[in-house]
Amino acid sequence: MSRAGLRFSSAVLAFAVFMIDVLTPLEGAVAVLYVVAILLAARTNRRSDIIVAATGCVVLTITAYLLSHYLEAITSPALRALVSLAAIGITTLLVLQNQAATTRLAAQARLLNLSHDMIFVRDRSGVITFWNKTAEQTYGWAADEALGQLADKLLRTNYPGRREAIEAGLLDTGRWEGRVEQRTKAGAVLTVDARWALQHDHLGTPVGVLETHTDVTDRVAAHSALVQSEQRYRRMFDASRIGVVEEDWSGLRTALDSLRTEGVDLGDHLARNPDFVAHARGLARIIDVNPAMQAMAGASSSTAFIENVDKLLGENDRSFLDALVAFAEGQRFHEGETQLVRIDGAKVPVLFTITFPPGSDGDQSVLVFVVDITERKQAQDALLAAQAELAHAARVATLGELSASIAHEVNQPLAAIVTSGEAGLRWLRRDVPDLKEVATTIGHVVAQGRRASEIVTRIRTFLKKASPQQDLLQIGEVIEEATALVARELAKDDVVLIVEARHGLPPVRGDRIQLQQVLVNLLVNAGQAMSGQSGSRTITLRAGIVDSEALAITVQDNGPGIHPDDLPRLFDPFFTTKEGGMGMGLAICRTTVEAHGGRLSVASPTGSGATFQLTLPYSQVHYSP
Repeated sequence: MSRAGLRFSSAVLAFAVFMIDVLTPLEGAVAVLYVVAILLAARTNRRSDIIVAATGCVVLTITAYLLSHYLEAITSPALRALVSLAAIGITTLLVLQNQAATTRLAAQARLLNLSHDMIFVRDRSGVITFWNKTAEQTYGWAADEALGQLADKLLRTNYPGRREAIEAGLLDTGRWEGRVEQRTKAGAVLTVDARWALQHDHLGTPVGVLETHTDVTDRVAAHSALVQSEQRYRRMFDASRIGVVEEDWSGLRTALDSLRTEGVDLGDHLARNPDFVAHARGLARIIDVNPAMQAMAGASSSTAFIENVDKLLGENDRSFLDALVAFAEGQRFHEGETQLVRIDGAKVPVLFTITFPPGSDGDQSVLVFVVDITERKQAQDALLAAQAELAHAARVATLGELSASIAHEVNQPLAAIVTSGEAGLRWLRRDVPDLKEVATTIGHVVAQGRRASEIVTRIRTFLKKASPQQDLLQIGEVIEEATALVARELAKDDVVLIVEARHGLPPVRGDRIQLQQVLVNLLVNAGQAMSGQSGSRTITLRAGIVDSEALAITVQDNGPGIHPDDLPRLFDPFFTTKEGGMGMGLAICRTTVEAHGGRLSVASPTGSGATFQLTLPYSQVHYSP
């Protein structure tokens, strides 16, 4: 019923009681029924309505008494009137107190409805007596559906322990906290943090329990995912065969930031201040080391590794400086190669990668991944040795092809020596020896002997088996020596060699014999390609600067060229277009050039012969145009 209806009903009832009291000769305290009218007015929950109803009932009671009995002496009707007034007064007082208490409870209930936690109240038997808005939204049951239900049955609560033990603890302490699982109306499982508070009446008797629940389902799922991630990371960390070091670089960040505030160039400052770098290395605090890294360093534990970390890196190791510069420049990764000095003193070649997580918080979890490349180094050394053996065999084969030219070159000075020697003897056998002519012929002998020696030396140098050298070479000298080796062979086949080398070419760094072998092989191949050709046979060798970093040597012939189908496979091992060829010459040439940081390519336009181009980086330090 609405408030207006309650007011109207209260007024009608009060008027009816008044009429009965005035018009009927009933001897009972009819005015006591005014209490019902006051109770009806109280249901509006308005204090003013209660006061108005009570005042009206008092007025009607007195009016009815005066109309029925006038001012008679105090007799039985007067006592009944006083009882009615007392009942109206007491009822009004109780109703006003109840309304005030109800107002306070309503305010408290509104506060409970504002909470983000699910809150409900149950009595001692577990029946729900209050159910807040958040509980409605989270669990799915409206308050009308939840009230009167058993909480544990409705929510299908799963407790971490025995329900009886939890209830006993609640009675002992008045409170209980724990984590439980409950189900919503839709069947979803919720993980909640529960807090219970025991409620007592004015006599101290437990009458109910206030339960406050916080939904931590997402938090628990996130925590479980984090725990699983940590466990997975730990398994990977411990089981990995790659060495892993976890470090805290937050101290380094602070030191670098202090330098930035001073306005210094960090890269230049770090390069010029080795003492600061040495100090900074101590600021990279090691947090953990996995077993693979411990074994790599020969350490029995992570503690032994940390205690010897300065010895492990070596005193002159520059890899940390490069890593520090990368960290200062804000790079996410840094890779490098260095040697790890084991605790027993043995050196282990390693590749390392450092990851710098973004943000200042990431400075506390810098990861260094280290790979032992000892076997790879050994394989590289074995490969280089095999290549050297193969290159030497190729040089021997090349000299075998040039044997006739070599014999002719050596015979020329030898024949000249014999001729000069015989002439000298004739000058000496004269009656009057011509010593001047003798001296001249002896000079010719010496000159030709030196020439023969130079030829033999050049051949022996080309033939010798030695480890590759990295020397600064004048490319003009390399070209001159290579062309001298093949000059006779080319002349025998009527091949004209034209050398167009720019004067003052910058030096290159490499192995003289290997570069000579490349040029000799290219020149011999060019000459052989034109061996069956009629007409002029010309090889043009050019050398010049390509750009600011490299120079180029081209060997161009005017022969038949290379078939287009053969071009893609020309540098493949064992591929050859020559009858009886091994197919290793050009493969060795390309490998040799690439080992010098260069590139070997070929072009063969139709009708223009073949052109091989060799590019090599030159030394900037020793050359200025």
